[in-house]
Amino acid sequence: MNLTITEEREHNHPIRLMVSGEIDVFTAPKLREKLLPLCQDGETVIVDLSDVNYIDSTGLGVFVGAYKIQQTSSGKMILIGVNRRLSRIFRITGLQDIIEIKEQEDGET
Repeated sequence: MNLTITEEREHNHPIRLMVSGEIDVFTAPKLREKLLPLCQDGETVIVDLSDVNYIDSTGLGVFVGAYKIQQTSSGKMILIGVNRRLSRIFRITGLQDIIEIKEQEDGET
């Protein structure tokens, strides 16, 4: 399966990445290449996973790497649109305790 990543930047709004497909050993490098540089600027990055139906340990590692970069840059990463299956994976691995996960972006209904 392919991975599609779309970036939205609006003035005075956080950077938003819309991710769709599967995040696995084959597609995780594409996500890493896009996400990690955004995390180095100390900004808020919102990652919308609404259209992601699978993530493996390599994909989880990308988010851990982004989290670590955000900690050193005083930035913030927020995951939104996490479905029940992905939520379970984040919960089992304990990542939900360190990575901010919201149902939706603030201000949306």
